[in-house]
Amino acid sequence: MVQVDVFWSYAIGAGCGAAAARESLREPARDLLADRRLALTVLFLGCVFAPSGIWLLWQFPGWETMHAAGAHADLPGWLVAAFAVTNLSQGVLGYVVARELWRRGHHYLSWLQMPLGYLAMFFVLAYGWDGTGYRRFFAPTTAAWRAGGFDPAAFLASDVALTLYAMGLVLVPLLLWMKASWWSLGRDAPGRFRFTGLVLVAVFGLGLGTAVAAAALLTMLGPVAGPVAVAALVAAVMHPRGAGGLLARPFLAGSGS
Repeated sequence: MVQVDVFWSYAIGAGCGAAAARESLREPARDLLADRRLALTVLFLGCVFAPSGIWLLWQFPGWETMHAAGAHADLPGWLVAAFAVTNLSQGVLGYVVARELWRRGHHYLSWLQMPLGYLAMFFVLAYGWDGTGYRRFFAPTTAAWRAGGFDPAAFLASDVALTLYAMGLVLVPLLLWMKASWWSLGRDAPGRFRFTGLVLVAVFGLGLGTAVAAAALLTMLGPVAGPVAVAALVAAVMHPRGAGGLLARPFLAGSGS
């Protein structure tokens, strides 16, 4: 979705950037543009991630814009171009931020960029801008959204969902393989399969779990007390002594953190 991919792209880049920076400390210092792992990340973003988003926007413009637009004719050219650019640029930004934080010794903050990016992504999906994010996601067409129904089972068999399944079979294994391979390099690091599981826990445990809890708090407590509760929740979960810090330990092993 247009509103989601900005954060997703950042999370992808940040995860790759932190993993690459951890291993690059064992190698001679390289300038950013000489970083081969940045090149691989850009190739993934440009050849896999960005095309999948463009495909979805072309085929399902209503769903991809969370039903803010219903047809190709409703989409201004600048929006489509900006969407294509941000799918790449935000990933590079995430990579650079995580890389520089790690190189300056802020290892946990560097690692945290990935789950924070996924938290923002899933929050948009769960809450959106008006509390209807999850309902917009499970409405495969703008007509279904405007009808006001809520049928997740029907969505799972829709053309949108079938397209997502096919894309996921390519995108997800490749991304997990890249990240787990880079994180698992080094003698102090756990194996690749363990890191694959840990990345999934970071994405769906910290990211999705915290986003759903935050959306629930906003819905139950309203616009005044809700944000305060959400801020406290995120601070507690992502604190170095919280769930985030506990999950980060294997990623930071051998880094001096």
